[in-house]
Amino acid sequence: MEKDIIFMKEALKEAKKAENILEVPVGAVIVKDGKIIARAYNQKETKNDSTKHAEIIAIQKASKKLKAWRLSDCEMYVTLEPCSMCAGALIQSRIKKVYIGAMDEKTGSCGSVFNLLKDYKFNHNVEIEYGILKEECENVLKDFFKELRRKK
Repeated sequence: MEKDIIFMKEALKEAKKAENILEVPVGAVIVKDGKIIARAYNQKETKNDSTKHAEIIAIQKASKKLKAWRLSDCEMYVTLEPCSMCAGALIQSRIKKVYIGAMDEKTGSCGSVFNLLKDYKFNHNVEIEYGILKEECENVLKDFFKELRRKK
């Protein structure tokens, strides 16, 4: 759908912000009622904090904006498949649906390595849609790591 492309492009803008500060370029946006209510990008290196993934930061911002930890009327668009920590946060925050750009064959926990959102019985189910702007999301990551290797 057109709205999915628009929102994933916004997540890609966030990924570019991460890339500009030499963070792994992952971006996320959270949408409620057709409007972006939170935006975030990876800041693990910058903040020296392993929990500063785009998804976690976006959930924190959305919760603060809504003054609620339950984000059951919200959807997340994220450029890279969430890891187990972020997949757990999606469940805990009651996100309705997650739209994923690129899959992560090394640490992806929404279908690649395993699927925390579907293969286990939790008190909340998160819907998943894969492949929104897949090539663009993959290329941002590939280009980042290619450039990193070139600089070494």
